[in-house]
Amino acid sequence: MTIRARIGFVAGCCAAMLVFGPDARPARADAADPFIATEVMIPMRDGVKLHTRIFTPKNQAAALPILLIRTPYGTRNAAENFVVYLKALADDGYVFAFQDLRGKFESEGQFVMQRPARAPGDNAALDEGTDTYDTIDWLIKQVPNNNGRVGMLGVSYLGWTTIMGALEPHPALKAISPQASPADMWLGDDFHHNGAFRLSYGFEYAYELESGKDLKHFDFDRYDTFDWYLALGPLSNVNAKYFQGKVPTWNDFVAHPNYDEFWRRQTMIPHLKEVKVPTLNVAGWWDQEDFYGPISIYQALERHDVKKRNFLVVGPWNHGGWTKMPGDRLGPISFDAATAKQFRDHVQAPWFAYFLKDQGKLDQPEALTFESGTNRWRRWDSWPPVPKTEERKLYFGPGETLSFQAPDADGDALFDQYAADPAHPVPYRHRPIQPTYFPGGSKWATWLVEDQRFVDDRDDVLSWETSALKHDVTIAGEVSAHLFASTTGGDADWVVKLIDVYPEHMPENWDLAGYQLMVSNEVFRGRYRTGFERPEAIAPNAVLEYSFSLHTQNYTFLKGHRIMVQVQSSWFPIIDRNPQTFVANIFEAKASDFRAATHRVHRSARAASHVSIPVVKSTR
Repeated sequence: MTIRARIGFVAGCCAAMLVFGPDARPARADAADPFIATEVMIPMRDGVKLHTRIFTPKNQAAALPILLIRTPYGTRNAAENFVVYLKALADDGYVFAFQDLRGKFESEGQFVMQRPARAPGDNAALDEGTDTYDTIDWLIKQVPNNNGRVGMLGVSYLGWTTIMGALEPHPALKAISPQASPADMWLGDDFHHNGAFRLSYGFEYAYELESGKDLKHFDFDRYDTFDWYLALGPLSNVNAKYFQGKVPTWNDFVAHPNYDEFWRRQTMIPHLKEVKVPTLNVAGWWDQEDFYGPISIYQALERHDVKKRNFLVVGPWNHGGWTKMPGDRLGPISFDAATAKQFRDHVQAPWFAYFLKDQGKLDQPEALTFESGTNRWRRWDSWPPVPKTEERKLYFGPGETLSFQAPDADGDALFDQYAADPAHPVPYRHRPIQPTYFPGGSKWATWLVEDQRFVDDRDDVLSWETSALKHDVTIAGEVSAHLFASTTGGDADWVVKLIDVYPEHMPENWDLAGYQLMVSNEVFRGRYRTGFERPEAIAPNAVLEYSFSLHTQNYTFLKGHRIMVQVQSSWFPIIDRNPQTFVANIFEAKASDFRAATHRVHRSARAASHVSIPVVKSTR
């Protein structure tokens, strides 16, 4: 069938009211469209009504399941999803319902950014789960000719509302697919990573969602936001100069700089004690917003998956890259196949057909991951596939070398050092750094695959590199950093990047000659080395160990490539500048608190800095 970008609305106020009740709105007719579309206001248990657009196939013959998507971004252009993201599902035949969250766009009530799940037993409280329950209850009672089954899916915030709806699910909710969902906004998703604040994204996103019922982008007066954020100065200037205390989420950042009860209440992980609904978790290896979340949700559910109903899919995508694109490449990196289309047609559509229509056979492995490098899909019995891998350590060595051989020399002089100056931070991507939501286009979506040579020769970035590989090295599972480091300051950030260095001779694609592709990466704020609840100053010149995850990955470093590790202490402005003097709350730091410091990364036998990688055992 032909599905246009926007779906017209069915004509006739009375017809719409008869189908969906007195809160249905008049709609327009367009005979070329395959859906009858109706707008309704669905009442919640507290009387608040949520605006919902319902799309019913015109040629519907049999009773169909309902797919529900709940969003803070508005439902006005919901039908555009039928062109690519939901096309295979629309072709199969479903009723689709798109709903504005409380307080957003045309829904009533007050919007709360990631409203925490209600406490167990608190039946009087409201959360996204109760709104989902009430919505599903209304839909199966009011939508004609439905089969009594409902599925949910969505990406990012929509993925989060999906998993929230499964905490206390309605009996009719039979399958869900939370995709790129955040799980913990302090430990590893949109707003913080290991205590390091994600400045540009946190600033721009909070303003976008909380400056009104619709979406509003901050009006930067500079095209290169690197300059704007640097001129901003200390984070205390945000409220003083721009927000004036009117953006609730920013106020929460300031009031809760550490991993306190506020942030622990917001994470859903403690609530995931049972797989109550079959769950297809979806993530992208180069997700620039939420990679921590979907993996954490999958792992939390997996601990309780006695019925084998919890699954994972990870592809070579950025944030939501499986929804609109073919998925054959990301930036300059080719994957040799339309991986996103493969997912939509051969994983997502069969998943919902099986659970909502009793159609087909469930041919879904425990974990389905795309192995970049070899560019093939891999099926695993578990994730991470620990029995099929062995831990190998890549040790930092002299002369910028990286080796699987542990250092045997000792001595306090075995280190590499650099001066880190908050006044001259390392950019996290190629400049100019446009606003995240720049209408003229932004490189935000692909920054994780940008060539890292743009910082490799900076004095405040350290690099270690192997010789050319004599055979392929395939990793599958968690990558972790283990730094032994010291600083002359009182605090420091540590950014670690695992990189695939392409050969210098690439006649098949000279654009990739010598390319440095980030495979895994993460940042850790040093003040939290002993715990995220209470920050502690770093004793000057003390050699301390910092161990943290660089997340999971399935990747092959091909023969002839090299493996590199880079370490730096700023990633601006995606990560705010660490003052490098210890202050109780960085959001309240003064300009005078920001000082240059010298950082050392040690590589002796006693302080052997390294990155651990899970190498797939050879089957040769």
